Amino acid sequence: MIRVTDRIEIGEHEIEETFVRASGPGGQNVNKLSTAVRLRFNVGSPSLPDDVRARLRGIAGSRLTKEGDIVLLADRHRTQERNRADALERLLDMIRRAAERPIPRRKTRPPKSSKRKRLEGKKHRGQIKTMRRVKPGFE
Repeated sequence: MIRVTDRIEIGEHEIEETFVRASGPGGQNVNKLSTAVRLRFNVGSPSLPDDVRARLRGIAGSRLTKEGDIVLLADRHRTQERNRADALERLLDMIRRAAERPIPRRKTRPPKSSKRKRLEGKKHRGQIKTMRRVKPGFE
């Protein structure tokens, strides 16, 4: 079991890892070794509470497939082990962010003084613009 937070643990069997060849520069190693890691985790996992699951879907964004899997590709490092750790840490970070309950927004109203200041400012600008007008027959 992988401990994510105090109340959330996910089983290692829920995470599927496949190794693929990394793209980009790297010389002969790029063509020989499969060091990049493609990690899959199903959001519908029973180890996640419903509220966390819903927030995780939003956080995952384009990394979420139609089947409900989060797919992460880690190819920053040269070794499989470091890429595995990187992908797993990114997944755990996403789950931790989803586990935080958002603070509900409290509706507020602007104070009367700020409304008054805004309206006085608008009146003042209007008076300045009125003064700029050239009156007909005044020249």
